[in-house]
Amino acid sequence: MDDGGIREMAKFDTAAAEVKQLKAKPTDEEMLQVYSLFKQASVGNVNTDRPGMFDFTGKAKWDAWNKQKGKSKEDATNEYINLVEQLKQKYGF
Repeated sequence: MDDGGIREMAKFDTAAAEVKQLKAKPTDEEMLQVYSLFKQASVGNVNTDRPGMFDFTGKAKWDAWNKQKGKSKEDATNEYINLVEQLKQKYGF
């Protein structure tokens, strides 16, 4: 990994910590976006079966992550960092 990649991973790790410290809770839709980009950046394409019909939260998270399918880890990382910055501006940090 080059220096640029290492810097991006450091920014990603910082954003992952900061999103947990927002002054107000983002909407469910925003949190699904945060989750899906985090998973795509850290794992890649969804790699589990879709949860059962009574696991509403699990299905929503799985569906959000699945929408990121095909996005590179680098693009997901950059989108995640940018989204957390937007949420910090919107909700305070």
